[in-house]
Amino acid sequence: MTEQSSTPSRARPLIAGTDGLLAAIVDSSEDAIISKTLEGIITSWNQAAERLFGYTAEEAIGQPVVTLLIPDDRRNEETAILDRIHRGERIEHFETVRKAKDGRLLDISLTISPIRGDDGEIVGASKIARDITEQKRVQGELRDADRKKNEFLALLAHELRNPLGPIRHAVKILRARTPRPDELAWATNIIDRQAEHMTRLVEDLLDVARITRGTIELRKERIDIATILKSAVESSSTLIGKSRHQLRVTPPSEPLYVEGDATRLTQIVSNLMDNAAKYTDPGGRIWLSAEREADEAVIRVRDSGIGIPADVLPTIFDMFTQAAMTLERTQGGLGVGLAIVDRLVKLHGGSVSAASGGPGMGSEFTIRLPVADKTRGSAAAPAPAPAFSMPLARCRILVVDDNVDSVDSLAMLLRMMGHEVALAHDGPEALQIAREFRPGVGILDIGLPKMNGYDLAKRIRQEAWGKDMVLVALTGWGQQEHRHRSAASGFNHHLTKPVDLEALQEILAVAATCVPEDKLAAH
Repeated sequence: MTEQSSTPSRARPLIAGTDGLLAAIVDSSEDAIISKTLEGIITSWNQAAERLFGYTAEEAIGQPVVTLLIPDDRRNEETAILDRIHRGERIEHFETVRKAKDGRLLDISLTISPIRGDDGEIVGASKIARDITEQKRVQGELRDADRKKNEFLALLAHELRNPLGPIRHAVKILRARTPRPDELAWATNIIDRQAEHMTRLVEDLLDVARITRGTIELRKERIDIATILKSAVESSSTLIGKSRHQLRVTPPSEPLYVEGDATRLTQIVSNLMDNAAKYTDPGGRIWLSAEREADEAVIRVRDSGIGIPADVLPTIFDMFTQAAMTLERTQGGLGVGLAIVDRLVKLHGGSVSAASGGPGMGSEFTIRLPVADKTRGSAAAPAPAPAFSMPLARCRILVVDDNVDSVDSLAMLLRMMGHEVALAHDGPEALQIAREFRPGVGILDIGLPKMNGYDLAKRIRQEAWGKDMVLVALTGWGQQEHRHRSAASGFNHHLTKPVDLEALQEILAVAATCVPEDKLAAH
């Protein structure tokens, strides 16, 4: 136990009644070890105290702790600590704030013990100070992350319940009685629109996961910015039209090319336009423009909406930033759209920024992308996707899914399109049916009971009748590793639920094993 010296020296450390070994241990400690009189005058100061607070032993010893280390708003703590030391109490893990020589405030954990003289009387205090600034910072970040997580989960539940309500209402109306044609169209439109909204929520979540994990892939080509603006306007037209916004589009005055993924660039611009539409009152104005500035293609989305507070601007592109605005929001979404924009723009080698005059003053988002090399040729325009009503060859199709509603509804759609369809709900049943039905196309779920879709595809490929089947994975698993695994298992295509009918139609239209009409009729 250390003791208080009656005549403090300015040497480091001064701990009366201890031998050289203990003094060496104290001086080499990673924690600051300081002793003081009952009046709060510093009498010893080890090397760790020098490193932590910035004062040398010569500067510290003989000085009052209050004026040297304690911030003005915490000086009452020293009186309370000394009162407890007078009573012989030991204070453990007392968390407080202390001031370094350079003015920095440090989060500190203190353990303070009384020092007794040879006669047993308390003559001072020995204090161990540990810097917990980093620990406090991490704890604060964890609390903030936990708060954001809880807010986001609440927001996610809210956003998923919103479309589920109208879907269930429409279904109950359809069940109540035989609907008139206009009632049927109304109900089916609601279901389709709300299901599309849920699909976009899920896609946003998947994009977040892909970007966070660094697994997102860009299919770059040389593309005209005017094409991106046109596609983005088409994508956002429903939301803008619903709110009766006035949209003004100003394309580049001359062809302006960038190297990028056309789908992702369209997503970037449409996300910003959707954001503008959500936060602009009905009848407000939205401006979309693009131009060349030096070696950059600059796209701007401006609105006359609610604006952005100055304190929000620095974090506007952070993930889930809008989660805290849940009660004020009216248009839906998960608060990840701007974060996705920021990440995707950076993947294209560009930058995005936000500006606003404040609440009620509208906002402007500016995207900057490097202009493409003039020496490279432009990419060929993609072929238009087939419409739902396009004529298709009839196929013999096996659909396998353990979700009865999913398999029955897809089978009904395929039959309405003129195909012959057989159903199975697990892997063994699918193999048995396929041996007799001999399908040309197999649409298989991955998460099947008894035998998963990967193993089922491998078994089909081992059969003579299955070597040339067109196998389509239709699953909720859509990450890159799932696509690689499905390809390795023998699948020709990998689609995610809910099925994109146009993509499926395109697959069926070119399936090499479509069955001629006479064989379908004879089966």
